[in-house]
Amino acid sequence: MLSIRKIGMTVISLAAALSLTACSSSTATATAAATEAAASGSAAAAASSVLHDANGDGKLVIYGIYKSGDQTWFLNEGKAAKAAVEAAGGTFNYVDVQTDGQKELDAINNAIANKADGIVTCTPDQTMSQNIVDLCNSNNIKVVAADDALEANGTKLVPWVGISGKVIGESVGQWVCDYIKANSLDSDTTTGLLMMTMNTVSSCVPRTDGESEIIYKNYPDYQTNGRMFTVDYDGTTEKGNTQSAAIFTGHPEIKKWIVFGANEEGVVGAVRALETAGLDKDSVAVGMGAYLAKDEYKKGSCMKAAPFFSDVAIGQGSVQALFDLIDGKTVDLETAVPATMTTPDNYKDVMGDEAN
Repeated sequence: MLSIRKIGMTVISLAAALSLTACSSSTATATAAATEAAASGSAAAAASSVLHDANGDGKLVIYGIYKSGDQTWFLNEGKAAKAAVEAAGGTFNYVDVQTDGQKELDAINNAIANKADGIVTCTPDQTMSQNIVDLCNSNNIKVVAADDALEANGTKLVPWVGISGKVIGESVGQWVCDYIKANSLDSDTTTGLLMMTMNTVSSCVPRTDGESEIIYKNYPDYQTNGRMFTVDYDGTTEKGNTQSAAIFTGHPEIKKWIVFGANEEGVVGAVRALETAGLDKDSVAVGMGAYLAKDEYKKGSCMKAAPFFSDVAIGQGSVQALFDLIDGKTVDLETAVPATMTTPDNYKDVMGDEAN
C-alpha cells in the first residue's frame, strides 16, 4: 500500500540582473529606463514566487468539489485540503454538489471562469468521469480525484488518492469472523449478518467484496444458510436506516445482528434502527473510517469496531498530488492511505487528535 507524501513547500526565487550604461548626456532617460526595468523585474519576481501558479496570474486558487459535501467525512477532508492550500499561500474554495452530476459540471465551469489553478474532486457520478476530465483538459486545468476515482472501463483517467477498499474490507470481514468465533455464533440460528452495499460506487464495491470473501472463506455456510443478508443504499444515514430497518423487522427470527457495510454513515443508520427495534443490546456493528465510530464509542452504542483511515491524510494528499501535477512532476495514478482497526479500547491511541 502506498503512503501519502507529506505536504512540502518549495520556494521559488528569481534574481534579476540589470546592467546600465551611464551616459552624461541622457541621465534622465537612463534613470527612467532603470526604474521601469526594476519595476518590471519586481513584478516578475513576485509572480514567480507564488507556488503552483498554473496560469501565471500571480495567485494560487484551488477548488475542492465534493459529493455529499455536508457529510462529516468530506467536511474533514475539505478542511485538511484547505489547510494545505493555505499553507502554500493560496485560496481554497469548497463546493458541495451533493449527488448531482450536473452541479459538479457547473462547479467546474465556475472554477474555470475564476481562473482556478487546479481542482480536487470526489465526483457524485462516476459515469461522467470522461466528461469531467475532458472539460478540465480542454481548459488546461489539472484535476485529481479523491475517494472515488475518475475512471472509464475500470481505468483511472487522472491521479487518485483514497483508500485500498479491498484490504480494508478484508479487515472488517476478519473482525466479524473473530467475533463470531469468540462468541460461538456460527451455529446460533438466532444470529444474522447484514452487509450494507453501495454497488453503484466503484470505490465502495471492493470494500464489501473484501468483507464477504473473508467471511465466506472462514464460514462458507453463510452462503447457503439464509442468515447472511445484504441491502443496497446510497451512502446516507437516512437510507442506511430505512433499508436496514426493513431487514430487521422482516426477520423477527434473528435476535442478534452483526452489521457492516460500505461507509460509516450507512452503518450508523443501521445502529439507530437496531436501537429503535430494541435489538442493539445483543447486536454489534462495524463502521468504516471511525470518524463517526469515535462518537458511537463515547456513547456506548453497539458500534464496536471500525477501521480508521484518515480523511485528513486524503485531503492533504490529494492537494499535494495536484500541486505536483501543476508543477509538471510525475504523479502515481493510485495513492492509498493506510488503515488500522479501532475499538472503544484503542481508538484514542490509534486516532490521536482525530479521536477528539
